[in-house]
Amino acid sequence: MLFQLTDRIVGYEPGREIRARKLTSRSEPYWRQTPDGPVMPPPLVLEVLCQAGAWLVMLDTDVARRAALLSVADVRFTGPVRPGDVLDVTATVESASDEMAVVSGTVVVGDRTVLEATDVMCALIDTAELDDPAVTRRQLAALTGAGQ
Repeated sequence: MLFQLTDRIVGYEPGREIRARKLTSRSEPYWRQTPDGPVMPPPLVLEVLCQAGAWLVMLDTDVARRAALLSVADVRFTGPVRPGDVLDVTATVESASDEMAVVSGTVVVGDRTVLEATDVMCALIDTAELDDPAVTRRQLAALTGAGQ
């Protein structure tokens, strides 16, 4: 992953749902300047949701499989994300097979929903095709607090 956009996995229901958190920082390189100040580019907000879904797949498969985005049926960006915002993400599995998963979810900042996406379709591929599974396991342990 070019940008690590998951800081913590705060809840997980196998095969069903993951809740994750991302604390944004002004020091991160992706901010886009607007007349109202810096904002996170909306595609990266969607990436936050997609990464949470990818961690859900890795948790469900003991890091054997990970998700690669294929398509998004519908996405709505409903508010800006600014430096210092905490993004609370919920991704829910709509359907899944050995080869594919479809998730929907939201990204919330405080009491504001900033993104809603439905039917995010992902191919499930071998983790070893993208990363060293041992590295991925260490990242997962850090995200869940299992390594502490």
